[in-house]
Amino acid sequence: MTESGKVATVTLEGKSASLPVHSGTLGPDVLDIRKITADLGVFTFDPGYGETASCTSKITFIDGDKGILLHRGYPIAQLAEQATFTEVAYLLLNGELPTTTEHDAFVDTLKSHTLLHEQIRNFFNGFRRDAHPMAILCGTVGALSAFYSDANDISNAASRNLSAMRLIAKLPTIAAWAYKYTQGEAFVYPRNDLTYAENFLSMMFAHPSEPYKINPILARAMDRILILHADHEQNASTSTVRMAGSTGANPFACVAAGIAALWGPAHGGANEAVLKMLAKIGSKDNIPEFIAQVKDKNSGVRLMGFGHRVYKNFDPRAKIMQATCHEVLGELGIKDDPLLDLAVELEKIAINDEYFVKRSLYPNVDFYSGIILKAMGIPTSMFTVLFALARTTGWISQWKEMIEEPGQRISRPRQLYTGSPERDFTPFAKRG
Repeated sequence: MTESGKVATVTLEGKSASLPVHSGTLGPDVLDIRKITADLGVFTFDPGYGETASCTSKITFIDGDKGILLHRGYPIAQLAEQATFTEVAYLLLNGELPTTTEHDAFVDTLKSHTLLHEQIRNFFNGFRRDAHPMAILCGTVGALSAFYSDANDISNAASRNLSAMRLIAKLPTIAAWAYKYTQGEAFVYPRNDLTYAENFLSMMFAHPSEPYKINPILARAMDRILILHADHEQNASTSTVRMAGSTGANPFACVAAGIAALWGPAHGGANEAVLKMLAKIGSKDNIPEFIAQVKDKNSGVRLMGFGHRVYKNFDPRAKIMQATCHEVLGELGIKDDPLLDLAVELEKIAINDEYFVKRSLYPNVDFYSGIILKAMGIPTSMFTVLFALARTTGWISQWKEMIEEPGQRISRPRQLYTGSPERDFTPFAKRG
């Protein structure tokens, strides 16, 4: 962040405040309002923080109007098409792409932390068999601090780095075991001869009684899904991680808080909502009526998986996910799945309908990722878990950046109070 040299002056009831204007590497200039309360006796009102920069960051940049998503300056399309998830994880954590030697060491370190403490197995037995996997994930990640007390020493760089590696390494194991537990199947331990994505698929679908063959097309698809969801600037869950981290909480607790925020259907549950929408439509014959309902503002019907709060043009991740979707469906030979056929037909109609084109309601990453995950045999209850698995890398990178920032303060938003003014207490006897 640099001073642009520009100053905005705000005048209120004879008082004036000079607000410095800061410039980032990319994006619009930002007004520094930190002294507005001291100078004018007021503070700003911004529900949802849609117009407020809560921090400085060097990790991710988004230009929603132009459909741009950069990680440390690299376009998401280049990373998804040419890099592996572990390369992207290293990039997010350290700021630069790794050399071969650095990447090998990074992967070796991750592999040394994929196992869970054996006592953590007992945690799973405490959940009901029909527990939602996100509940299991959130609870188990939060409990990791009970096994790694050194994580509480957030002032120590080595401790922070170790916690980051533990989280990235152990999330696939916890996520896969959450699935296995709900299915009543035996836990499958991680294998260090596999890549990050391959290892997760193995723990999800392998059985102790027979060998599991990795499909390279599906493994690459999973790797891309992880890359495309790795970080997305200051969204609700990332902001939650940063806010929790600002209190000095250990990183396991902070990531558990992020998982809880991601659980909401308006955030991490969007791809699951896509499949629920398709199931509700039922058949291709019902699409015209559904589209008509979407266009009717009074119907309350929404087209899930199209458009994005941030991207006002197109989601740069969607094109990559679309191509991956067709690769997966082709590899699996899926041609007659009614739900997938319905999705393809809905996509075709929506992208050619002037109503949706005019409003830039193009398919987003959630539309295609839900179709891919279903085709791969992953149940909808695991969709948000997969999102959390990918996003953990971004969360812990954002957490480290925040903790290491000089002058970091506890987050404390203000409010516009609309309740009762001060009044005197009335005893029971006088209340009637």
